[in-house]
Amino acid sequence: MARIAGVNIPNQKRVAIGLTYIHGIGRVTAEQICSKIGIPAERRVHELTDDEVLRIRELIDREYTVEGDLRRVVSMNIKRLMDLGCYRGLRHRKGLPVRGQRTHTNARTRKGPARPIAGKKK
Repeated sequence: MARIAGVNIPNQKRVAIGLTYIHGIGRVTAEQICSKIGIPAERRVHELTDDEVLRIRELIDREYTVEGDLRRVVSMNIKRLMDLGCYRGLRHRKGLPVRGQRTHTNARTRKGPARPIAGKKK
């Protein structure tokens, strides 16, 4: 298994797909990395040489914010919003949807499982 940015990349996957296991790298970014380094699209992770793995690792370290650093930046941004007391920060603090979604029904992912209310039936 290739280890890039602290993540074990699965051996049997194509390189572009395997790179998406790293937090902060999606399909488009992974394909851009492969094209910059010159790795063919159909190459598998276990077929990579040590030199290619090293070049991928160095490129990601140099040009992208991934894994722990990215998680830290995102959590600091959310914490800043909460400290400011702005609308988005209050929504984060209450655990409600932040981007204007409906909450009368739905929104169960953010609100958690439904809690029954006594006397609600008609």
